[in-house]
Amino acid sequence: MEKVKLGFIGTGGMASAHMRNLNDNFEDVEFTAMCDISEARAKDCAQEFGGNAYTDFRVMYDKEELDAVYICTPPFAHGEQERIACERGIAMFIEKPIHSELEPAVVINDYIEQTGVITSVGYHWRYGGNAQNAKAMLDAEPQILGALGYWIGGLPGTPWWRVRAQSGGQHVEQTTHIFDLARFLIGSDGKTVHGVAASGSMTDIPNYDVDDISMVNIEFQNGTVANIVSSCAMAGYGRVQLEVFCRGLVVTVGGPNNFNRKGETEQLSSAGGQDRDRVFIDAVKSGDGSEILSSYSDALQTLRIMLAASTSFRTGKAVDL
Repeated sequence: MEKVKLGFIGTGGMASAHMRNLNDNFEDVEFTAMCDISEARAKDCAQEFGGNAYTDFRVMYDKEELDAVYICTPPFAHGEQERIACERGIAMFIEKPIHSELEPAVVINDYIEQTGVITSVGYHWRYGGNAQNAKAMLDAEPQILGALGYWIGGLPGTPWWRVRAQSGGQHVEQTTHIFDLARFLIGSDGKTVHGVAASGSMTDIPNYDVDDISMVNIEFQNGTVANIVSSCAMAGYGRVQLEVFCRGLVVTVGGPNNFNRKGETEQLSSAGGQDRDRVFIDAVKSGDGSEILSSYSDALQTLRIMLAASTSFRTGKAVDL
């Protein structure tokens, strides 16, 4: 394989970030196809980076020979594009979250496991040097006791983001990075989830039906506990970070990116991070996905926690995973 032939489904902000990185830093990729429901956007990306423009991914799959596809669509729009990629043996980089509902994601995961295609999900926090060094530090501890996570800020301008049926809510679409980072650093999947949520302060926002604030308690299978807070109702204030607690040690990823050991605070090193696109492209070339830090099946475990929280918001009851 000389150059990895890439297609893109969805050419918005996250896709453009991948395109720029791939274009500026990779000599072993070829932009082959750009697909978006906006023909103008697809054509603009094709003109800037290369490839043919499409508005229907089915037509794209039929006309192009692809080695890999970047799927950068909103949570509710996933499904058939992953199925077709599996049937044709095309590796997939899928932006987070992988879906807004659990059952379709389980079906997609079944396709992936049956066909063995390489997958990577865009949980880029895992690849950062801060998270990598935090994990090494925490892995050396005899026990991780708990974690506190936050994604608190303002309301994104994307219209579908504020519609629960399309985004899943802030905790699913945005705070997903904190939920996933907790799983990564704690080294365990969820066991029980209980959440509460409140709304009512955002009545001036049209087509808004997500939570203004939510709090999710998680018990992990290894006994660690966590609380993760989401809020999109702030103005001029933000807190986006995860604090992990051990006896005599607190490690914070995001925000200040530091650690406190027995009262002494030091910066958490950012050295040694990885480029998630590089890891994915190398996996496509070699056929070995073992260096990918978040496969689809792994990301499915993060989705299970977030959607269990959604159920708990509605029912008021804890949900066993």
